[in-house]
Amino acid sequence: MVPNILHVPNGQTIEVKPVFGGLFFKANDLNVHHAAFAPGWTVIIESEEESEAPVAVEGIQDDEDEFAPKKNVHRYRKPTLHNDNMFLSSISNPSNQDFKPAVSPTRQIAMMLWATLWWYFHQPQPNPHISACHGSHIPEAGRPKGEWRINIKREGIFKGRHLLPKLERMGLISSEDSSVGLDVDDRSGEGWTQMFVSQRAFWQLDPRIFLFTLSPVLNSPFPSSSPYPSRPGSPVREGFREGTGSPRLDSFHLDSSQGLGSPNALGPFASGSHLPTYYPPPAPQYVMSDGVRHPLRPKPPRQGETFYTRYVPSQGQYLSFRVASLSSKAPTHHGPVSSCTPTFLPPNSGVSAGTNLPSVGNMSFAPCDIDLLHKWMNDPRVSAAWGVTGPIETQQSFLKSSLQNKHSYPVIGCWDGKPFGFFEIYWVKEDQLGRYINSDDLDDWDRGFHALVGEQEFRGKERVKVWLSALVHCCWLADSRTKRVLLEPRADNEKFINYLQDVGFHKTKEISFPFKQAALMRMAREAWIAPFL
Repeated sequence: MVPNILHVPNGQTIEVKPVFGGLFFKANDLNVHHAAFAPGWTVIIESEEESEAPVAVEGIQDDEDEFAPKKNVHRYRKPTLHNDNMFLSSISNPSNQDFKPAVSPTRQIAMMLWATLWWYFHQPQPNPHISACHGSHIPEAGRPKGEWRINIKREGIFKGRHLLPKLERMGLISSEDSSVGLDVDDRSGEGWTQMFVSQRAFWQLDPRIFLFTLSPVLNSPFPSSSPYPSRPGSPVREGFREGTGSPRLDSFHLDSSQGLGSPNALGPFASGSHLPTYYPPPAPQYVMSDGVRHPLRPKPPRQGETFYTRYVPSQGQYLSFRVASLSSKAPTHHGPVSSCTPTFLPPNSGVSAGTNLPSVGNMSFAPCDIDLLHKWMNDPRVSAAWGVTGPIETQQSFLKSSLQNKHSYPVIGCWDGKPFGFFEIYWVKEDQLGRYINSDDLDDWDRGFHALVGEQEFRGKERVKVWLSALVHCCWLADSRTKRVLLEPRADNEKFINYLQDVGFHKTKEISFPFKQAALMRMAREAWIAPFL
């Protein structure tokens, strides 16, 4: 197994390399002095294989099978469908002179396990067909399929008395044994010896539950305090308060090199306290809108805010989505890009943070979102479906209307920070689509989206499959109560309908809108497995 680099959604990188007995995950962003024992953790993964020849087992009861399959345990080489066993064997923390210890050791272990699983479920998927003896005469294509899962052993770090129960409550690990158990001594580990994580469940976990950064000790690049003056004075023309060096709120510049983990960045992982940033959805409250009773919807992210980012190995780039902005300036991209890995180094590290600093030579004058929409909407290929052609005031009015809509919000998709398309994510029940669906077949949390790709260089089947599955992924992560994603492309748009079917959508019927004949495409959460990588 060759060493590889793991890109996690908050922009940090982890180097994975084999060591004696397992795999070492080196946290590059914490290894500021290139120490002999680099910060990270060691994982032991073993694979079991059942021998074709069963062996007799002593001490069996009369009503039991007198033969049991012999299992060969060997070091992990490639994923198996459900015979891989894993545990954390050791942890190497960074020096206390550079970073403060994690506030919660359990949260730190959960993050390490999550990052390990992120690496594991990026490996080539094993054959999903079960090779059971009962079906040995059946061709492989006709055999039942199983869930890809990895077993979590109660060994090493995981032998802690309350650790596995906490990880199970976080939703990170699961068990098919949902009973209380009979052993009154919780140190015995009864009921916690057969834990597992499935591929399907893992990809529906919000990374914000687990990802956070450690606090640097001195002159942190991620200060815990607000980046803005807490008691600003009256505005002045020069952008500074008289007698101070503090900038005004509207002139404060956010450095894009700080990454999504910075509290100053507009992103899902921004945290001044260096803690996970996930919050569960609130209890539902119901309201009426245009004669439709529906849950009160949470406010979308802010203009320009990145709410989804993921490294896509097949493209070698980061895919991200952010809310569209009315600003006359192009929103600053705060997320990671493939050509520049953000670093989180304390000033006493002696290590250069990189050379990608803003300068006249490397500055790019990107168009603002209104300019992008003006260009894209006036493309004949796009205007045939969207009908928002005209002068720039037309697209500006369109974007304003989208930002004021209470059941949808406008989105700009980016590859490595470069905008490539426009999307609208909406709640189906309040959308016009909801009026054409039987009330018995419409759920309160159904989501949908509209899509267009404006840049020629980012068109193509493989990229479409990636961003389509990523938008579905966004819907699952946004609210665990969302069970379906519905789309209504024009019925004669066979190319896009085929793309949707490639990523798991299926056509249920056709709908006659006043302005188009649409194909109702549906994707159920229970049928979704993972985003395209």
